[in-house]
Amino acid sequence: MAVSQTIDSRLQLAFQTGVDGTTGKAILKNKTFNNVKLDATADQLMAVTTALIPLQTLTLYSVKRNDSSLLTVE
Repeated sequence: MAVSQTIDSRLQLAFQTGVDGTTGKAILKNKTFNNVKLDATADQLMAVTTALIPLQTLTLYSVKRNDSSLLTVE
């Protein structure tokens, strides 16, 4: 049986820098914060994001949490 253990977590904020004139899609720039505590809740991460937004000049597009897991066999 396989076992999954979360070993790393990151907070990724995507900011819109403009719009592609050809496709109309948003042009994004990502800012990643490493070493997020594994037990941090979604509410806590949003609180940090809310505190960081006024320090930015670009418009926030999305917020992601990226977790990495180690898979092993029991």
